[in-house]
Formats: sequence, C-alpha cells, structure tokens
Amino acid sequence: MQPPPDHPVIPAPNIGVLLINLGTPDSPDVRSVRRYLAEFLSDKRVIEIPSWAWKPILHGIILRTRPKKSAHAYAQVWSEEGSPLAAITKRQAKSLKARLGKTIHVAHAMRYGKPGIATTIAAMKDQGCERILLAPLYPQYCAATTATANDAAFAALAAMRWQPALRTLPPYHDDPAYIAALKADLERQITTLDFIPDRLLLSFHGMPQRTLELGDPYHCHCRKTARLLDEAMGQTIDVAFQSRFGRAKWLEPATDVTLKAYPAQGVTKIAIAAPGFSADCLETIEELGIRGREDFLAAGGTHVARLDCLNDSDAGMVMLETLVRRELAGWWSEV
Repeated sequence: MQPPPDHPVIPAPNIGVLLINLGTPDSPDVRSVRRYLAEFLSDKRVIEIPSWAWKPILHGIILRTRPKKSAHAYAQVWSEEGSPLAAITKRQAKSLKARLGKTIHVAHAMRYGKPGIATTIAAMKDQGCERILLAPLYPQYCAATTATANDAAFAALAAMRWQPALRTLPPYHDDPAYIAALKADLERQITTLDFIPDRLLLSFHGMPQRTLELGDPYHCHCRKTARLLDEAMGQTIDVAFQSRFGRAKWLEPATDVTLKAYPAQGVTKIAIAAPGFSADCLETIEELGIRGREDFLAAGGTHVARLDCLNDSDAGMVMLETLVRRELAGWWSEV
C-alpha cells in the first residue's frame, strides 16, 4: 500500500550496535581538559559525594589545578589521529561493521565528550535503527563505568517520542571469548620482547574501597579475570589498581606502590597489561607506560614492557564480534 503524498519519510527498519567508551577531551589544551573533567567529575555515578559538599571542591580546587597537569599528560599521548582512546574506538567500530556486514549499523560514542551518546542514538534512530544494542566496552562491571553509560542512553530515550528498542551488553569479565583473546594477544606480545619477564602485572583502574562495600561487583570481576587468565596462561600473575584520586581509601594494592616495591623483592623484569581497558588511553600509555616505567626503573628495575590493550587487534575484534553476535540473537540473522 502506498502512503499518502504528505506522509513523512520513514527510513527502512535497521538494527544498530553502539560501542561506548569513557571519553576524552577534544584537544590536549587546558580549556578542553577542564571542560571534559567538569563533565566527568560531575557525574554522580563517578563521585558519590553529596553535591553540596562536592561542588565547592570541584569548582574551587580541582578544576583550578588539575586541568593543567592533565593537559600536559594528554599532550604526551596525543597523535595525528587525536586522542588514542577516540581513534581506537573509532577503528573498533569500523572493523566491527566490516565483520557484521551491511545489514547492521555500527556507531561509537563517548560517555563524556564527543561524539555524545544522546546525539549518536538520535542519529541512529534517524537512520532507521529501531533496535539498538548498547555495548559499553567495560569487561568488568562498575556503576561508575557501565551503569553511567547505560544511564546516559536511557536518559536520551526519555526525551524521544518514538524510541528504539534497547539491549545492553552485559559484563564479560569471565567470558571464555574474552579470556581467550587476552591470552592469545598477551602471549603474542610477550614473545616479541627481548627479555623474559619475571612477573606479569595486571593493572586495573582503581575504585574507592567504598564501592566494594556498597556492593559494586567490580573488584570481584577484576580478580576473577586475573584468576582465569592465570589458569589459562599458566604463569604467575599479580594484580594491582591504578589511578588513585583524592584522600579516600581505594582498592589495593596500588599499582605505583607495587612497581616501586618489585626490585627489592628480586623482580627486576616485568610486563604490565591493563585488561580492564578495551582501548589504550591516557591511563595505559602515560600512567603505566611513562610514569609507571619511571617508578620501576628508579626503584632498581632493569626491564619493563607495557603491553597493548586488545584495541582493534585480530584477537580483540574476534572477541567483540563473538559477544555482539550473541547479543543480537533473535533480532538478526545473516541468513
């Protein structure tokens, strides 16, 4: 049946996949970093302190001092493609699109910064995506990462009259596809080193100890990932938590403390991996690869290698394709 002449144009129904990562400043200058940090540190999922107590600290102290330091750190990792996190996430979306084929629309968005989640979902809906799989790229669930990404998507739908149907990718910290990808990619990288590491250190992003006490499963997810990877690789693996912020007690042991203590324990050759990050970023390249290296060598270490995240490697993309195809079951079939 033909629609009436004045009927609005409605695109053909489509299925979409939205890859979501944390975010990044638009550029490594102080103004852009301040704007990014203001959005990030205003999220109540990230800072679980009453607004009346937190806002004076954020605007009176942190946003006056931290942006300059962070901008210097970002400048050390910025490339011709821009932010490593943004560039890699974009490549992951492009690669996944090629793997899934023309019938699936794949996009990417950032929880903080650009491209934003709300604008990307609106664009996907305009392109006919009536069903969208949200895929926060966090293997280990945390309210400050996975939940806030979903929150932003749900808030975007709240403003829409004609909403697409949504599914969300669950945490995959113990998924066999994820563990197999980590094992294959880490072993590949280790075999290219010109030394044999005494220890493999897995550094996960830290969280306040209070998140664990409130019931957040993040710490348990990190520990389970490490245990399964230890069993799969058959070697000694240590776990530590990086990026402490503020005066509150954070998950331990701390990565920087662990690195400084290693040489006195006879561990002078190490490899560091960050399996909780789906793409290399400031925290892996600068915090681990530059400052972490300096701490370890200054303490007496002799050899250190920062291993890449899964990024858009073959192993990483096979894993991501496996997870996404599973979650699209019932919505989509290539046949």
